[in-house]
Amino acid sequence: MTVREIARLAGVSVATVSRVSNGTGQVSEEMRRRVLDAIEKHGYRPDHLGRALAAGRHGALGLVFPGLSGPYFTELIQGFESEAVPSRSSVHILCTHLRSDSDAQVLEMGRRVDGVAVIGGTISDPALIRLAEMIPVVVVAGQGPGSVASVRAENMAAMTALTRHLLADHELRRLVFVGNPEGSPDVSQRWAGFQRAHHELGLEPPAAPIAVALQQADGVLAAEQVLRAEARPEGVVCANDETALGVLVGALGRGLRVPQDLVITGFDDAPVAALVTPALTTVRQPVRELAAEAARLILRAAGQRGTPAGSLVLPTELVLRRSCGCPDDPATGGS
Repeated sequence: MTVREIARLAGVSVATVSRVSNGTGQVSEEMRRRVLDAIEKHGYRPDHLGRALAAGRHGALGLVFPGLSGPYFTELIQGFESEAVPSRSSVHILCTHLRSDSDAQVLEMGRRVDGVAVIGGTISDPALIRLAEMIPVVVVAGQGPGSVASVRAENMAAMTALTRHLLADHELRRLVFVGNPEGSPDVSQRWAGFQRAHHELGLEPPAAPIAVALQQADGVLAAEQVLRAEARPEGVVCANDETALGVLVGALGRGLRVPQDLVITGFDDAPVAALVTPALTTVRQPVRELAAEAARLILRAAGQRGTPAGSLVLPTELVLRRSCGCPDDPATGGS
């Protein structure tokens, strides 16, 4: 069914059908009823893309994630909505789950929204460039290709500082890094910071990380691998808090004391990091602000019919708590 066919069946003009379906303009009650009856009988749905083209806006923004598991993505969604909702824009979320057709899915979404924020590493660079030619695009937690804008937290220097703290201040020597740098710009930079701290102190870092995903269950599996090692490490540096909490559960379940027998650290400073015992040493990053800033860039560009520009890097903060052997600081939320 098209708007013209509904107009013919209802015996009214195309403009009258448009006014009724959009809820705008003056239409007599009799004509309104005829149009609504025809719409209901024939299952007509207005052409959203055509209406958006005429108005110049969809009134919607897109968020593209690899998945939705864990508090990190919850914080991103809340930060994005904090800017989208006041602008009267709905938020459409696409989870690719690392599917082979992720690029095509995101490009299809681009036809239905005013702009998209994409988590770094979720789709290919060529697809990002193509998407940015259609609508405003901002990469979150990663670097955009070419002139595609990005918003990310500082990762390398923060992880270097955390690792130096363990190596120099606590005089640990056998550290392992838990996290998979492949496909994740954030984890790649954190692994690089872990290595750099070793090199700056004249120490040899591990040849490779323990490459697991970033969920708590993967941290438990990593703990089993760490604790089976012939020379058990003194510390486990995790790419995020969820993985660190999994390692903590695995270590405590094996009867180890943290930090006396094994030091564990994370990255993100998720709310639960300060609530576990021992409280988790980590790096605090402004997760909500990452997404909020991305939404602001998209909305500004969409309003000006322009392109978001630049690469914003938001600061992070080292948070020392009991899990590395430091006393808890009440100012950082340690228990």
